[in-house]
Amino acid sequence: MAASPSHKFGQELGNLLEDLVLNKILLPRLLEFTKSKNYYLDWQKDRKARKGKKVTWDDKYGNTHDLDFVIEANGTEDLIGRPLAFIEAAWRRYTKHSKNKAQEIQGAILPIRELYELSAPFIGVILAGEFTEPSLRQLENNRFAVLYIPYDDVIKAFESININISFDEQTKDTDYVSAIQQLSELSTKKKMELLDSFIKISFDGIEAFMNKLKAALERYVTSVVILPLFGNRHEFPSVEEAIKKLENLDINHPIGTFAKFEIIVDYNNNDVIRASFSEKESLMNFLKTVQH
Repeated sequence: MAASPSHKFGQELGNLLEDLVLNKILLPRLLEFTKSKNYYLDWQKDRKARKGKKVTWDDKYGNTHDLDFVIEANGTEDLIGRPLAFIEAAWRRYTKHSKNKAQEIQGAILPIRELYELSAPFIGVILAGEFTEPSLRQLENNRFAVLYIPYDDVIKAFESININISFDEQTKDTDYVSAIQQLSELSTKKKMELLDSFIKISFDGIEAFMNKLKAALERYVTSVVILPLFGNRHEFPSVEEAIKKLENLDINHPIGTFAKFEIIVDYNNNDVIRASFSEKESLMNFLKTVQH
């Protein structure tokens, strides 16, 4: 069955926004930054280290997810590096779809981040269209850096080239058909004017997003706490018996064998890594990576 004019218009508009905001505005900024730090930026392109154009990563449960951008340490065209940042983008026209999309993004990126929790990678999202305040807050509460371009700003950008996209669910199909034709017939000159409008409209948001990314990838260690833990393992069939044992435990004269290392690494940007290691060599290998 053929897509409705409103659905097709949403797709065409989304594709155009992706090309302008992601490929023409954000991608050059990300490339400039990653090259200055000798990091590798992966996006939807051909790369010898993987199959096809998609940037696909596994999460802690073995599921795979396609992402828009991934920044890697020690990555090359031939070798997948250690992930430092995961960035996803989304366009939604109506708020009734925004909560589901926010949850979908979280469901994809958070389990990937958990798999690489010892690197505490940056996670970011670029959103355009109609997203509710609770949806944005939900992402921010999960430590996403959010770049948001509201639909009203998208409308203003298109108004600068005399195209009206201020549509809603009551808009006639004929209006959608007309808008689709206008989008398909955009000249190179008009696209450049539209790009300039988006650069002006999204400038502050992109600067804030890039500053958060830089803070995460340029962070430095301010404190390393290592706790070698020694003791004997005790298991109890009830809380009461555990309390009784604690009451008689002599903490002034500890005894026991080595159990594990607990480590806490604090960074200047308030990132914190907490981990446990049962072997000294594993801990030392970890410490060699905490500065990227």
